[in-house]
Amino acid sequence: MIGQVKYTEENIKSLDWKDHIRTRPGMYIGKLGDGSYSDDGIYILLKEIIDNSIDEFVMGSGNKIEIKTDQIEIFVRDYGRGIPLGKLVDVVSKMNTGGKYDSRAFKKSVGLNGVGTKAVNALSSSFTVESIRDGRSKSATFHSGVLVDQVEDESSVKENGTEISFTPDKTIFKTFKYRDEHIERMLKHYVFLNPGLKIFYNSKTFFSQNGLRDLLEDQSNINEFLYPIIHLKGEDIEVALTHSRTQYSEEYHSFVNGQNTSQGGTHLSAFREGYVKTIREFFGKNYESSDIRKSIVCSISIKVMEPVFESQTKTKLGSTEMGDGLPSVRSYIIDFLSTQLDNFLHKNSEIAESIQKKILQAEKERKELSGIRKIARERAKKASLHNKKLRDCRIHLGDFGKEKRLDSTIFITEGDSASGSITKSRDVNTQAVFSLRGKPLNTFGMSKKIVYENEEFNLLQAALNIENSLESLRYNKIVIATDADVDGMHIRLLLITFFLQFFPELVKEGHLFILQTPLFRVRNNKKTVYCYSEFEKTKSIDSLGVNSEITRFKGLGEISPDEFKFFIGDSIRLDPIRMDKETTTEELLEFYMGKNTPNRQNFIIDNLKIEADLIESIDWHGWKFRFLQ
Repeated sequence: MIGQVKYTEENIKSLDWKDHIRTRPGMYIGKLGDGSYSDDGIYILLKEIIDNSIDEFVMGSGNKIEIKTDQIEIFVRDYGRGIPLGKLVDVVSKMNTGGKYDSRAFKKSVGLNGVGTKAVNALSSSFTVESIRDGRSKSATFHSGVLVDQVEDESSVKENGTEISFTPDKTIFKTFKYRDEHIERMLKHYVFLNPGLKIFYNSKTFFSQNGLRDLLEDQSNINEFLYPIIHLKGEDIEVALTHSRTQYSEEYHSFVNGQNTSQGGTHLSAFREGYVKTIREFFGKNYESSDIRKSIVCSISIKVMEPVFESQTKTKLGSTEMGDGLPSVRSYIIDFLSTQLDNFLHKNSEIAESIQKKILQAEKERKELSGIRKIARERAKKASLHNKKLRDCRIHLGDFGKEKRLDSTIFITEGDSASGSITKSRDVNTQAVFSLRGKPLNTFGMSKKIVYENEEFNLLQAALNIENSLESLRYNKIVIATDADVDGMHIRLLLITFFLQFFPELVKEGHLFILQTPLFRVRNNKKTVYCYSEFEKTKSIDSLGVNSEITRFKGLGEISPDEFKFFIGDSIRLDPIRMDKETTTEELLEFYMGKNTPNRQNFIIDNLKIEADLIESIDWHGWKFRFLQ
C-alpha cells in the first residue's frame, strides 16, 4: 500500500508571470523544437513580435518592417506609433496589459490576450525594447524576464516606432537555429495578407501588390492553373481560387486576422460549403461536392472581432461569430460567395465553362473508379490487418497533441534485406518502413486507375492515407531509401514519377525526400567515419591515415542494423525533392519519362563526367541526380 502523501499549505505555490511562462512554455508557444520545423517555439516568439508590428500597419501607421538575424539573435524594427513611453515596461512584462483590450484601437487583431510579448521576454536570455514617439524615446533590457536596465524618457532623432531584439534562452530551447526557409515563408504570408507592406529581412525584400492572388502564384507555376485566378474582395474577406491541371486533391491556405490557420477551422468549413452551394445554384445541377471541389487551389482570409482559436498557437479558428452585431462566420462567407462568386461567373463565361468541364471530368473519373476503388479498399483493409509491407510507428502526423508528430517518417525501401536493416535500427515511435517488391511500375501517362489496380501502389496509398486528400496524411516525411547504384536510381525515379503523377501536392508541400546513405566506411583502430562522397572519403583517409580500412557499400542490405542507426538518427541526411516553379509537372515528367530518348541521352552525355569512383551531382530544374561510374 502506498504511504499517504502530505498535502499542506506548503504544497501550494504561486508563480509570478515570468516563472509560470518559463515553467510551462508549452502553454504559451506550443512545442519548443530546435528550429527544424516552422511551428517550433522560436518561430512563435518571432511571430508574436511581428504580429504587433503588423497591427500597427493595419491601423495605418508604418508601411515597412525591418528584421535581422544571425540565426540566434533576432532584431525587429517597425515604424508604427511606438509603445506609449510611460507603459513601456508594463507592456512587455506585466500580464494582461496591452492596448488591444480596447477594441477601438485594435479592432481586428491577432494578439488579443496580452501574453505574446511577455512570453518572448520571459523565454529570452536577453530581451531589449525601445519605443520612439514624437522625438522622445525610452528603452528597457531584461534577462529571462527580469528587468536589468532601463533608459528613461530622452530625446531622439529616430523615426517613430518600436525596436525589439531578443535571444531565445538556451536553458529552455537547448540547441536551436533560426532557418531562413521558415522565416521567409512566414514573411511572404505577411505581405500577401497586407498588400503595400514592405518587409526587409537581412538582404531580401518582401512585397505584394495583389494579395492572395500573389500567394497562389508564388505557390505554383501559373501554367498549371486551369484558368486565371478568381480574386474576390469584401470588407472583411478576401478569396483567391482556381483549379489545378495536375493535382487531384483540394489545396487550401486559410488565414484569420493575418494568422495562418494551417488546421483550418470554422471559416474554411464555411468556404467549402459555400463554394459547393454557389456552384450548384449557378449551374442548376446537384453535382457531388467532391466533384465540385476536386483539384481546387484556394486561399481565404477573413477578419473577425476578437477571434477565438482552439490553441495558444492559433492554427485553428473556433469563432462562430464575426463580432458583436455581425452575422455568423458561416453565413457571412456563404453569402459573400453566393453574391460575389456568382456575379463573377456570370461575367466570365469562359471560366465558368472551364469549371463545369472540370466537374464533369471529375464525375466521370469517380464513376469509372467506383468499382475498382471498392475492391481495392477492401483489399487494402484486409492487408492492413496484417500488412507485411508496412512496419508502422506509434506517432503520426495527425497526432496534434504529441510533440514529435512532425518527426513522423516512413521509409520506402526495395527488398527485404534493406527494409530489414532499417526496421531493426529505426525509432519505433516516429519511423515506419514500407517495403517494395522489386521495381515499381512506370506510371507516366497512366490514369489514377492504376493506383487501385496495382497492389503495391494501393497499399502504399492506404499506408499514407492520401486517397482523397493530404488532410489525413500519416507521415510528415516520406523518404525514398534505395541503393546508390543504377537500379536504385531507377527505383527513385519511378517512385518520384508516381508521386508527381498522382500526388504532386506531396512534393509541392515538401513531404518527399531521398535518403542519403554512405558510399564508404573509413576506419582505423580508434575511429570510424562514414563518407557520402569521394571528397569525404579522401578527407577521411588524410585524417585517419593511409593504412585505414576502406569499405565500399554496394547496397543498403550490406549495412548492418548497428551501423544503420547512425544514418537514420539525429545525423540523418535527407535530400528534399522540390519543384522548380518555372517548370510544370507535365514538362518534368515528359522530359524524364516520355519518349524523347535522344534528348535525355544528350542531357546525360553533356552532364556526366566519367572518372573512376567519382559521383557526379547534377541539377535540372530542381531535380538532383547523382551518377556513379
